[in-house]
Amino acid sequence: MAEQTPRQPEQKKKKAPSFLKRLLVFLLVAAVAVGAVAAVVFRDRLNIDSIRRWIQYRTLLRSDSGRAESFPYSGDLDDAFAALDGDLLVCSRNTISLYSGSGTQYINQDVSMEHPVVNAGGSLAVVYDAGGSSLYVLGQRALLWSAKDLETILSARLNKNGQLTVVTQPSGWRSAVTVYDASYEPVMTVELSSTLVMDAALSDDGRTLALLTVDQQDGSFAATAEFYSMNYSAGEFTPDLTCPLGGAVVLDMNHDSALLWCMEEQGLTTVDHSGGGSWSASWASRYLRRYTLGGDGFAAVLVGRHRAGSQAELLLVDGEGGTRTLALTEQVLSISAAGRYVAVLTADRLDIYTSDLELYSSLNGTQGARNVLMLSDGSAILISSETAGYYIP
Repeated sequence: MAEQTPRQPEQKKKKAPSFLKRLLVFLLVAAVAVGAVAAVVFRDRLNIDSIRRWIQYRTLLRSDSGRAESFPYSGDLDDAFAALDGDLLVCSRNTISLYSGSGTQYINQDVSMEHPVVNAGGSLAVVYDAGGSSLYVLGQRALLWSAKDLETILSARLNKNGQLTVVTQPSGWRSAVTVYDASYEPVMTVELSSTLVMDAALSDDGRTLALLTVDQQDGSFAATAEFYSMNYSAGEFTPDLTCPLGGAVVLDMNHDSALLWCMEEQGLTTVDHSGGGSWSASWASRYLRRYTLGGDGFAAVLVGRHRAGSQAELLLVDGEGGTRTLALTEQVLSISAAGRYVAVLTADRLDIYTSDLELYSSLNGTQGARNVLMLSDGSAILISSETAGYYIP
């Protein structure tokens, strides 16, 4: 029997990459390169906000310019308006209405108010009768809570957690500030017998209550910011920190998780409620024409050398008093800020800027709009005397 020669193990042959494999690798590399270039070139357009807009308004018919068809609303330009979770909130003396972008009316609440005021916070809004007794909280396209027997409401504000702060003038006290939890049960009340509270707001993190008080000092009025740590036990409360604001009239305030923002006629003051310090920006040589405290980490202010006219400057002021400036040469009808965007409406054009004053989007032909509401996703609501419509970049 012949002896068989042992078979040597076969060595695996190295196969050269196929043409298809090389093509796929090439296409992948090219796609990554193109994506990187697009991310740089269109970094202000291709972001999470554009995805949010596509999801939110995918069923809304729009023109090539991004303008959706206008819809009629019940009210006029003298009413109070706010953007509530992407919808349009309209508050008149007789009615509170809420409209979607397509014009569907979700709320039609009969009310009786002499001076309606609306403040929106996060996905909720509070509407109250300044100097009256009625108050309404709205959200989820419905009326969530109301009170009709409060004593002389001076202010009402919601933080982003849905906690409500109400300033009243009850009998026996000069001022009272009541904080309600998200179920609208009162959890803390600060009562003052000698000091008038003009406004108050709970911080967005729910830890600090800020009061704006006014008192007489040396024969003149002076404003002070007072800060209280939230204390749910009953009893008398004293401020943990006070910050004098001088004799300037505070027009408006906003209280986020870190800072209290106080808008004045000739400047903006921000105060760190933990005692870290305060900062200010001034436009003392110019007139304040319009302002908004709705931006995330900035306030938008329109100032001019004259009370009216086409020459003006748009100032974006950050929390430490730093400013960015944009010169404008057209009559500005309205400004609004939300998220990282600020909208500027002129007679026939809407310009939307980012918080670094880079132009984000423009719409020519605003069809008689006289008011604009900026939304945090980069879209805007344009309001005329009888109709409203959405612009979606």
